[in-house]
Formats: sequence, C-alpha cells, structure tokens
Amino acid sequence: MEQTPVFCTIVPPHILDKVARNADRVLAAPARRTLERDAAERTRRRLTTVIGALPVSGAQPPDRPRRTISDARHRTDLPGRPVRHEGDEALADATVNRAYDGLGATFELFLTAYGRHSIDDAGLPLDATVHYDRDYSNAFWNGERMVFGDGDGELFLDFTLPVDVIGHELTHGVTQYTANFDYFGQSGALNESVSDVFGSLIKQYALGQTAGEADWLIGAGLLAPRVTGVALRSMKAPGTAYDDDVLGTDPQPGHMDAYVRTSRDNGGVHINSGIPNRAFHLVAAALGGNAWERAGHIWYDVLTGGSLSTRATFAEFAQATAAAAAARFGEGEEHAAVVEAWSAVGVPLSAGGTEVPRQSSVAEGARPSAQG
Repeated sequence: MEQTPVFCTIVPPHILDKVARNADRVLAAPARRTLERDAAERTRRRLTTVIGALPVSGAQPPDRPRRTISDARHRTDLPGRPVRHEGDEALADATVNRAYDGLGATFELFLTAYGRHSIDDAGLPLDATVHYDRDYSNAFWNGERMVFGDGDGELFLDFTLPVDVIGHELTHGVTQYTANFDYFGQSGALNESVSDVFGSLIKQYALGQTAGEADWLIGAGLLAPRVTGVALRSMKAPGTAYDDDVLGTDPQPGHMDAYVRTSRDNGGVHINSGIPNRAFHLVAAALGGNAWERAGHIWYDVLTGGSLSTRATFAEFAQATAAAAAARFGEGEEHAAVVEAWSAVGVPLSAGGTEVPRQSSVAEGARPSAQG
C-alpha cells in the first residue's frame, strides 16, 4: 500500500489559532511561531516520500525496540545531534529520558498486546528529536520520526511529559503503514481517533490501569498551571477537556447530532474525532478489565485488517468494528457492546452511510489543499 505523506501534530490548529490572536504578546508570539513552523514542516512533508524500513531477507523482527533520541538544541534542523541510543544509560536530561521511555512503552504495548514489531511490524527503528525550536508548543510525527517541543511554559509544558502524546503520534505511523486513512473529514477524524485510542491504551498499559481506573484524557499534564483545563481532549466526555479564556472552549462533539462541518483543521479532524473516541470508551467501559485486550483488539483488527478504504466514514468504520468483534469473539457481549456504543454516539449499524447534519455546520468551505 502506498503511504500518504501526512504531517500530524498533537495540538490542534484551532487552539494555536486562537492563542495567536491573543492581545498578550507573551502568549501570542510562541503560538504564531509554532503555527509558522508547523506550516513549514507540513510543506516539507508534502515534498518528501514516506520510506518504510528496508526488509531484511529471512530475518525475524526483533522483540526489542531500536531507539535513537536526538537533541535539536532549540534549532529546527532535523534530526539534530544523537544523544541516546538503544541500551544507553539514562542522561541528566529528563526530556531525553522521557522520550526514550515513551518510545519503549509504545513498542511494548504493540508487541505484547498485538504481536506487532514496531510501527511497521518489521522492526522499524524508533527515532525522536527533542528540544525542537524555541518555545515550540507542539509535538509531531512527520512520517519518519517523532519531534517534541519544550512548550512555551505559559500555556504548554514539555511535550514529552504525557506518555499518551508520544503514543498518539507514533500511532499515526502505525496507521500510515496499515489503514492509511486520508487526513481529511471523517477518515481524517478516524486517523486522529485511532491515535487517541492507542495513545490512551499505551498510558493505561504502562500504568497498569483498567478501563474503570483510567482517566481517558489525552495530554493530561501538558497544560500549564494557569490554564483552566485538564488535557487536550477527553475520550470519556468530549468537549470537557478545557474551558479557558486563552485556549477557548473544547469544541469536540460526542454525538453525530453535533458533528462540525468546517474547512479548517482538514475538515475538523481533531474536532470530530471526539465521536469515535467516545464510542471506543463506551465499548471499553462496557467490557471492563484491561481496555487493550478486548476493545483494543477489535480496533486493532480493523486498523490492520485491510477491509476499509483510505476514505472510510464513521459508519463504515463502525460496521467494521462490529464485524471484527464477531470474528474474534463471536456475537456475544463484545459484539453487543460495539453495536450499543456506536448507536449511543449517533452512528447506528445499518446499511448505508451516516449523513452529516447541516444544522450544526460552522465555517463551511472548500476542502483545503494542505495536509494537517
């Protein structure tokens, strides 16, 4: 399968856009700089081709990661200077160590729970760069490596702090090598949602939490103390992660009745992902126990099963999860939980697609040309 060159960031552009318009230059300047840097990286991404790991004839993929952490030293040239390789002792730099451990936690979840050897299932080395630019308030997967900013210290802290941020971005790599969902509209929201799902599962696995014990927040610990909010997104209750004078109010819907039609953010990929996010949480909560086991297996089977087009809709993804649940577990409680969850978010499992309600439209416009 040809891989689409996608540039994916953890902080949605609608948040940075709002901050960039703030009258306080201390707050606005880093957001503007981050948006400019993201635009430059997005352009560079479109001019390159994703190259997977070169196959090693007859070789079994390793059961351990191959990590390299580089330090950009507050510049923008990638990859930066390598400072820690696989097996090296921890450094005095906590950011380097957190990136190293987060890559390892991601590798461990995919290997132990799903038998997947790195993001491409062929032992692809996991590379990351820390201390990217100055006051850079984002983290991204550029198709080849993870890149982390240190945040501006006013609104965002170090982007290596939440392990689910690391897992989220690396899961974009898994999607790139599997379902490869187009990064626009509902397929783009599925791309983002899958990253939230496995980012959360990576955190839960690392902390040994059950579905009932997990907070289901994406980016908890990332927001600075002055921000009125707990995270970037809530999978359990979309739209409740933050309500802040500077960041604005969390716009994520948790039901198709509130689906947002917009030309921004590649058709609202970071916004409408709240709908499939909540569906997954409902499945995991209904089944209980460790969410990476039954609920996670259903989503992983769909991601890697090859049954969906790259332009899959929520309705098609929902149907695929129901089929995957039946195939793996039979038509018992797992299948029932999936059907009930999608119905609860306004995506009933029936023939045909799901119509986007126009009455909740905002900022309608033409499809943007840039990847987000």
